[in-house]
Amino acid sequence: MQTTLAPEFANTPEGREAEAMLRKCVHCGFCNATCPTYQLLGDELDGPRGRIYLMKQVLEGRTPTRATQLHLDRCLTCRNCETTCPSGVQYGHLVDIGRRLVDERVPRPAAERALRWTLKEGLPSPLFSPAMRVGQAVRGLLPETLRAKVPERSAAGSWPTRHHARRILLHANCVQPAMQPGINAATARVLDAAGIQTLLAPQEGCCGAVRFHMNDQSGGREQLRALIDAWWPLVEGSKGQPGVEAIVSNVSGCGLMLKESAHVLRHDPTYAGKAERIAPLVRDLSELLPVIGEALLPRHAGLGQGRQLAYHPPCTLQHGQRVRDTVETWLPRLGFVLQRAASEAHLCCGSAGTYSVTQPELATQLRDRKLGHLQGRGDVIVSANIGCITHLQSGTPTPVRHWIEVLDQALGAAANL
Repeated sequence: MQTTLAPEFANTPEGREAEAMLRKCVHCGFCNATCPTYQLLGDELDGPRGRIYLMKQVLEGRTPTRATQLHLDRCLTCRNCETTCPSGVQYGHLVDIGRRLVDERVPRPAAERALRWTLKEGLPSPLFSPAMRVGQAVRGLLPETLRAKVPERSAAGSWPTRHHARRILLHANCVQPAMQPGINAATARVLDAAGIQTLLAPQEGCCGAVRFHMNDQSGGREQLRALIDAWWPLVEGSKGQPGVEAIVSNVSGCGLMLKESAHVLRHDPTYAGKAERIAPLVRDLSELLPVIGEALLPRHAGLGQGRQLAYHPPCTLQHGQRVRDTVETWLPRLGFVLQRAASEAHLCCGSAGTYSVTQPELATQLRDRKLGHLQGRGDVIVSANIGCITHLQSGTPTPVRHWIEVLDQALGAAANL
């Protein structure tokens, strides 16, 4: 796509980066065929190709409008279009640039500013966990829309105490331990059964994804730097202990941010090198399934006992991280019957981080569409991202859980036989 940058962007790193991505676009429109919002709305400007045109206009000097902002806001950043694009346009990085430029030029209404501030300040805050506990205590009294965002309180269970030669660092995340504390504990127990010790870093904080994708990119980078500092002693190793072999995330949205940390901090003279060390160490938990499976199979053949599971792979896993088929391959090998959605398994469920809060109408339509395709595929729906799990659970009585919890439950049952 021929692009002539306006003088204010022509000599900036982000301007040059955006121009390179825009020039890769060949107008083919394949992206629209797999864009969830284009499927719902049928508007060219609510598909990737149209949004690319809008961002191109801004970069060429046209003044953006409130309508420009709304069309970019409606994007889920699911990155399905990147999977589809034959030209390799890095749409996710481009829309991060475009949204920031538009937000700098288009003021938001006061109510919208307040909501977005609450999300970016509240979700990564240390106060989120006690606030969630209060919400869970009075859950039955909450309005239905708010109750859907507050899962019932659950116990985490025990954390394993055995030491192993193989050690990984688990990203504890900021929201998940408050909402579903059992996921991290189940992760540690399953890895322990496979001979891998799970470590947590003291003083660990948010990866910065929430702030970054709500256009507080400087705040997101600051949180990412602090996280790297908290991890660094365990990555480097000390007192005769080698560094951990991997940094594991069981939240695919956070994992994507961490895998892209070198890109996010590429212009930071102090942290660019550290981020280049961190990013290759990051693994989604599902990437450890071959190791877990090979360790468990000799002792636990048929572990799942034919339990029927419906699987929703999050967009941040299948399109962002490009991790596919590990859960689909290994859970059946361990004795589960796993089925993806009957159709549109590649489409977003509508959670998309804070999207289900900022764009509730579209998010609900996408949720119900996804649940319709998952219906009857299993007695439990499993996924790999706390946002997807919570969002899907708000629309169905069928239990929605992280796949590691189901595997942990099966191991516990086998141990009691």
